[in-house]
Amino acid sequence: MADAAADRIVVAGASGLIGRTLVDSLRADGVAVTTLVRRPAERPDEVSWNPTARRLDPEVLAGARAVVCLNGASIGRFPWTARYKHELLWSRIQPTQTIAAAVRALGAEAPHFVSASAVGYYPSAPGVALTEDAPRGDTFLADLCGEWESAARAAGDAARVALLRTAPIVHPEGVLKPLLLLTRLGAAGPIGSGRQVWPWISLDDEIRAIRHIIDGGLDGPVNLTGPQRATANDLGFALARRMNRPFVLRAPVWAIKTVLGADATEALLTSDMDVVPERLTTSGFAFTHDTVEEAVAAVVPA
Repeated sequence: MADAAADRIVVAGASGLIGRTLVDSLRADGVAVTTLVRRPAERPDEVSWNPTARRLDPEVLAGARAVVCLNGASIGRFPWTARYKHELLWSRIQPTQTIAAAVRALGAEAPHFVSASAVGYYPSAPGVALTEDAPRGDTFLADLCGEWESAARAAGDAARVALLRTAPIVHPEGVLKPLLLLTRLGAAGPIGSGRQVWPWISLDDEIRAIRHIIDGGLDGPVNLTGPQRATANDLGFALARRMNRPFVLRAPVWAIKTVLGADATEALLTSDMDVVPERLTTSGFAFTHDTVEEAVAAVVPA
């Protein structure tokens, strides 16, 4: 890790689950963190910016080791209406474009740009291990991720840009949020066949992976996923066992599409994506939670 006394990292999107946990982790190790906020700055470690108007003084980033952009409306809010899909896209594109422009303006003095993306970039591909070299899918979410990553790469050829293709976070504020209530009520069960592979990662490993990417200077796409594949049923059973509740009520795909819409269902629930963290593992990253059962146990009381 770099000398914390001379270390500073800028974080946009610090109010979300990943952002605030990352900030807490960095500050706990003595790393100075500047957070970008849309309201007037209230503390010395805050800077006000306006990504909607593409306004960010490049000098805010000058001297920082890295800038991390985690902005974006929640993909876990349903249904994905035409209006909400517009928000999903532009709540990511505008902040990313704004930071990319500031990074580009600093030229050789620019910090490492670490930009969020998602495993939704990939297609549903049963039986195929999807590394960072796999092609992009053709869903709404895949197109969104493609535009998101293009916005980050606009920082310029001279910039180091890492793209965090993050899996759903196994946490009560992440992928477990809707599942906890159903499981508590005894209404949980397979989604479709339940045999589709769902990418996942624990919050602890997500934060450690981001810091590993920054410390190692990794660039290009990096899959932030757990090391062992898990199906939708594996996650559901692990949660049900942890809460001592049944897991029997199957949710048919047609019913899910009726409630959530086809785009969200196909991108998040019925797609089969074995996304493997190849670049993390080959760069020496060691996971804290190797299985989805371990990740569930870490955040759900027995």
